[in-house]
Amino acid sequence: MMYRINKRTGEELSILGLGCMRFPKRGNSIIQEEAEQIMKAAVEAGVNYFDTAYIYGGSEICVGEFLSKGYRDKVKIATKLPHYLIKKPEDCDKYFEEQKKRLKTDHVEYYLMHMLSDIATWERLKTLGVDEWIRSKKESGEIENIGFSFHGNSSQFIPLLDSFDWDFCQIQYNYMDEYTQAGKEGLQYAYSKDIPVVIMEPLRGGRLVDGLPQTAKREFENFSVKHSAAEWGLRWIWNQPEPTVVLSGMSSVEQLKENVGIASDADAGKLTEEELGMIDRVKKAVNDSIKIPCTGCGYCMPCPAGVDIPMCFTAYNLKYTDKFGEALRNYVLCTQMKKVPTGATKCIKCGKCEKHCPQTLPIRDNLDKVKRELEGPFIRLGMWFARKFMKF
Repeated sequence: MMYRINKRTGEELSILGLGCMRFPKRGNSIIQEEAEQIMKAAVEAGVNYFDTAYIYGGSEICVGEFLSKGYRDKVKIATKLPHYLIKKPEDCDKYFEEQKKRLKTDHVEYYLMHMLSDIATWERLKTLGVDEWIRSKKESGEIENIGFSFHGNSSQFIPLLDSFDWDFCQIQYNYMDEYTQAGKEGLQYAYSKDIPVVIMEPLRGGRLVDGLPQTAKREFENFSVKHSAAEWGLRWIWNQPEPTVVLSGMSSVEQLKENVGIASDADAGKLTEEELGMIDRVKKAVNDSIKIPCTGCGYCMPCPAGVDIPMCFTAYNLKYTDKFGEALRNYVLCTQMKKVPTGATKCIKCGKCEKHCPQTLPIRDNLDKVKRELEGPFIRLGMWFARKFMKF
């Protein structure tokens, strides 16, 4: 495992961090034993940064249970305050105390304001005294480093970074988001201020692996140096000196071992001009095919009407990155063949999802496209017959 220095504290952080949102599940419940196998393998491999959040169902409890078994001093916990649930000043303590209880700890090394998107959101929190609350928790030692995860337009990132004495930040960054979200400009600005940057969505929720169009896959396959799409994506980020930690939501020990192997060899400046040129060709191939740039992060969920928004968009994009049959198969299997369907036709246009989308996507308009192209009259008729004579 390789490490990079938090220049504000001098501590070493593993360049690979464990994202704890995608642990194996049975139904809606995390499979504790399997999650602990992943976490144990991570610690043994030298991963010392675990990222979770209040709203990651069962994640904080799962992590806390594992760390209480003698691993607490080996890991820096990063978790997040759900500021969008804060209605009054005392709510900060309410959620923070619950998080400490879940995590079985008396302090959190890296604490984030979850999903800050602009200055206006931060100013609202300041009117509730959140800035003073942060200072008090840092003075007491209950919070060691305070930061925020950013989900907004690039024009908002630098002003937000300058609006408070942040100890670190977390941004979405990958070769497809080099100039969106905080982007390279924001990344380099934070680095210039010695503010550690944690990277989320390095593979866009797996879309830069499983969701690549055939033209992009061929660029990787035909290149003289052989790496998986995932490895190229991670190496592209680690080739830059500015990122401190790159989070990966690994859902198996095998995935962990693969990423640890990459993290043991990746470093800034290692990619050649030819390799960077190949990745540029991959980017062009992806941009030429993807219609809805959804990362599958799930922040738009749950939908009040029951629409599985990320799955709808995944299936829709498959029509353009793969073929219509594959798109339709995924759409029918994953949204229709259920006791309660979750397809785009259920959208009631409330707009709640768009308020939480990190990509600021026009979700309602895009769901209309899904409905038109994947729920045509013949498809709906077929599903009506299927539901009439089959049990889900």
